[in-house]
Amino acid sequence: MEKIKVMTVFGTRPEAIKMAPLVHALAQSEHTEPIVCVTAQHREMLDQVLDIFKIVPQYDLDIMEKSQTLAKITEKSLHGLDGVLEEAKPDLVLVHGDTSTTFAGALAAFYHKIPVGHVEAGLRTYDKYSPFPEEVNRRLVGQIASLHFAPTERNRRNLEREQITDGVIVCGNTVVDAIRLTVDPAFAFRDEQLQPLDFENSRVALVTAHRRENYGEAMENICRAIARLSDRYPDVHFVYPVHLSPYVRETAQKFLGGRDRVHLIHPLAVDEMHNLMARSYLIMTDSGGLQEEAPSLGKPVLVLRRETERPEAVEAGTVKLAGVDEEDIFRMACELFDDPAAYDRMAHAVNPYGDGKTCGRIVRQIAYYFGREEQPPAPFRPE
Repeated sequence: MEKIKVMTVFGTRPEAIKMAPLVHALAQSEHTEPIVCVTAQHREMLDQVLDIFKIVPQYDLDIMEKSQTLAKITEKSLHGLDGVLEEAKPDLVLVHGDTSTTFAGALAAFYHKIPVGHVEAGLRTYDKYSPFPEEVNRRLVGQIASLHFAPTERNRRNLEREQITDGVIVCGNTVVDAIRLTVDPAFAFRDEQLQPLDFENSRVALVTAHRRENYGEAMENICRAIARLSDRYPDVHFVYPVHLSPYVRETAQKFLGGRDRVHLIHPLAVDEMHNLMARSYLIMTDSGGLQEEAPSLGKPVLVLRRETERPEAVEAGTVKLAGVDEEDIFRMACELFDDPAAYDRMAHAVNPYGDGKTCGRIVRQIAYYFGREEQPPAPFRPE
């Protein structure tokens, strides 16, 4: 019997991190044959992940251009995928999450009447402009997909509220699978600014801030709070891998440049980022992915956003929503630096996002959908 041809379509660094272990799981299954197509919505950052996970795409649309707009990303992805799908003729297209590549990949597959599987389905804020454009992208993909791989029970209920019940499975998040492949206690950092850091005798706070909805006053508030924290805590080093966005880089440099214990560094490769997280004391971020990765590593997270589509970690106690007000960020970070009991409560909370077996569940669900297995996999349940 011929294998099920499963095409994964992704284009950004976060998508690649979460899809890479799934590509490997598809290759190891007796039932599936992976086909990898990248749009390269993010070129350099995507290539780093592909290299680390040793993935060579069969198709590379290479769409990235300077100052690209959302419309241009969607247009070029949709046009490029039209020819790829015509040539490859996959049985299923898998897209991940909520990027413009995700939406274009699902729409292109729909135009070719190819079923779509949505990895990381069911995340919602119910504010269509926050995060922008991700919230609308994932809602639209939810209407197109035939298979919905929901990380958590809450995500499943979100889909159920939208009358999406067929083909839904709670399977955990693939990022937990990815972390198990990258984190190593003996890992040696390649970045020269990370090499001198003494993780044993000082505390390191990892900072990331780059979301479009935080541009402007919110981003400035975040940076001002970090500056105040660096003044207050002489034993804490703040490491900020700064996004390639010109606005983000200019803002970070304006408010945080020239400070001895604030390290503004280039974006890190995924293995360096995961190992930096594993050795950090605290994570302060507006990223979605880090909210899922940190609980796997026992690291408290302050989310630098007004809301989160990942409330499971807030409920579990691994994450706190700090918002984008300077005083709130400063106050909540001070609590974690000053109060060991408050820190320990967050660090030892239950991880709601996975057990490292998510990719296996997804592959078995695909096999079940195509009639290659008699029973679907058991859903993920946090312990």
